[in-house]
Amino acid sequence: MKTNLLRLFVPIILVLTLVSCSKESSEESEDLELITNYDYSADEIDLANRINAYRVSIGLNSLETINHISYKSLEHNDYMIANNVVNHDYFDDRANNIKQVLGAVRVGENIAYNFSTPNAALNAWINSPGHKANLEGDYTHFGISITINPENGKKYYTNIFMKK
Repeated sequence: MKTNLLRLFVPIILVLTLVSCSKESSEESEDLELITNYDYSADEIDLANRINAYRVSIGLNSLETINHISYKSLEHNDYMIANNVVNHDYFDDRANNIKQVLGAVRVGENIAYNFSTPNAALNAWINSPGHKANLEGDYTHFGISITINPENGKKYYTNIFMKK
C-alpha cells in the first residue's frame, strides 16, 4: 500500500517541482531584459543637464544617460506612488538588475519628493551630505525619472547612478 502511494505521489511532486522551476526562470529572464526605449520629459532632460553641469563645475566627468536606468527609476517612482511612500525600498533589487544587465560595478540612488522644479530637487540633493556624495560619486552613467502622482500632483524623483 505504501509503495503504491509513493509511486502515485512521486511523479506528481516531480511535475510540480519542474513547473515551479520553469516559471521562476522565465520571471528572472524577463526581469533581466535590457530596456532600450525611454521617453524623457522636458523636466527629466533639464534635471539630467543640471546634474551634469554641477558635476563639471566641480571638476568631475559628466554622466551618460542610459534608458534602462531611467526605466528602473520610473519603476521605483511608480512603486512609491502606488504605496504612498518615499523611500529606497528594493534598492538592492534595482542595483542587482543594473549590475547584471549593464555590467555595473557600483550603483547609487537619490530620491526626492514634492519639489516643484528639477532645480529645487537638485539643490536639495546638493544640501544633503548623503545625496551630495552620490552626485559627486565616481560614476559613469545615470538615469532619471520624474513622475507626477495623478491623485495629488506631487512629483517623485528617482536618480540612479552607475559606474561601469
